[in-house]
Amino acid sequence: MEYKRFNDSILARLDPGEEILASVREIALKEEIKLASVSGLGAVNSFTVGVFKTAEKEYKANHFNGCYEIVSLTGTINTMKDEFYCHLHMSAGGEDGSVVGGHLNRAVVSATCELVIRVIDGRVDRSFSEKVGLNLFDFHG
Repeated sequence: MEYKRFNDSILARLDPGEEILASVREIALKEEIKLASVSGLGAVNSFTVGVFKTAEKEYKANHFNGCYEIVSLTGTINTMKDEFYCHLHMSAGGEDGSVVGGHLNRAVVSATCELVIRVIDGRVDRSFSEKVGLNLFDFHG
């Protein structure tokens, strides 16, 4: 992985075999990022995305292996209990043109992944919502 910071923006290139969430975490910790938006594209050969089942308040994980192009990678970096927290969603297209996606749990780069991280001047922590069953932005905490 290589990256370069330009004021409030960071451009990163992930290389084959690197895991996307681990790379985002590494950048955020090195750059002391507390709040940012993330977007990206690239190619992966192994990934896990989840869908939140609201009635059960739990995720269903879906695993995919093969040749996939990231058609959308988007989300946020912030904190929960003052610790790093990242929430990303990813959609990827397969060789047959079908697209799958959801909450990103893991993704291994096959060719490259280009990330843009826009650092936001501020801080928003998360807290767990019993009602929803998720860690939500907490603007009052």
